[in-house]
Amino acid sequence: MLPPRRTRRIQVGPLELGGGAPIAVQSMAATRTRDLEATLHQVRLLEDAGADLIRIAVDSSQDVEALTHIADATSTPLVVDLQESYRLAERIAPHVQKIRYNPGHLHHHEKDKPTAEKVAWLADVARGENCALRIGVNAGSIAPEYEARHPEDSIEAIVSCARDHCHMLDAAGFSNYVVSIKDSDPRLVIEANTRFAESRPDVPLHLGVTEAGMPPDGIIKTRIAFEQLLARGLGDTLRVSLTVPFEEKGQEITVGRELLADIEAGRFRSVPVGFFDGLNIIACPSCSRVENERFIELAQEVKRATAHAAEHQLTIAVMGCRVNGPGETDDADLGLWCGPRTVNLKRGKESVGSFTYDAVLDVLLRELDQLIQSRA
Repeated sequence: MLPPRRTRRIQVGPLELGGGAPIAVQSMAATRTRDLEATLHQVRLLEDAGADLIRIAVDSSQDVEALTHIADATSTPLVVDLQESYRLAERIAPHVQKIRYNPGHLHHHEKDKPTAEKVAWLADVARGENCALRIGVNAGSIAPEYEARHPEDSIEAIVSCARDHCHMLDAAGFSNYVVSIKDSDPRLVIEANTRFAESRPDVPLHLGVTEAGMPPDGIIKTRIAFEQLLARGLGDTLRVSLTVPFEEKGQEITVGRELLADIEAGRFRSVPVGFFDGLNIIACPSCSRVENERFIELAQEVKRATAHAAEHQLTIAVMGCRVNGPGETDDADLGLWCGPRTVNLKRGKESVGSFTYDAVLDVLLRELDQLIQSRA
């Protein structure tokens, strides 16, 4: 049995989250939302897999138009990811049950307007359409003010951001919200969510390890975080983020259900000795921000081609979009973030250059070998 959760209960359309409600399993459509046929196909795949919630990204008027048709075609509650276009919330809210915004993206627009004012506006929009909100804090896209405030404690930076945004929504008289605090390292996910819950035990939590990568490693990383958090009574809804082909997106739901069943039955799995030693490849899940499906194939090629470096303590990040890619590759030794036609290669925070999908692997391997030689 999982321990009881102390969070308040919130409403996402017909679905209840928090408190004693069942833990909801969700996933995200991996296609560009404006591609209506492809996105509807993704929604059906996730419905067939048993998703409780389905997240869709909206970043343009074309996406909004497609969303209206998607909402009519499904009875599963929809969550919209606002990306960097928070002003679209007003047009989106009548068609969905929850809106996710990233605090790290709010500062990009209307910079002369206080963040609290933007958050209050989102709360008014959500309240008017009976929508829930999700404060989605990602370690790779934290607002600069929090990095400046906590330069020596990256976990406190993201936790502090989440707390502040909860306070802003509380001040706006809005309580129908959930928080997610994610990182690609499950150990940081555990620490950040535990630390947040100590100060705000009332707030429902969405669990996830972002950019967990390809199975089986991606499943292992996710299991590590979920076992530790759910066993402490933390987590009201969850997503397993895997880098898999579009047609296999339902695997995220299947794995989520399997992990929940194992943890609830007490079937915990120890982490193999040395799991975090050696080469670490992180890769974001395929989502609607991906502008070239070749990203998934590239991630798999990187894993195969770098097998010779398995014993070296290095991190390679393979990111599928220009929204999170630049920031979320900064902490990797080598990072690739993919655009529509080219892949941007980085060494730490420095750019190596932009290369075609066919050429970038050779350049990556040269950079990897140079790194290994320099450390030797």
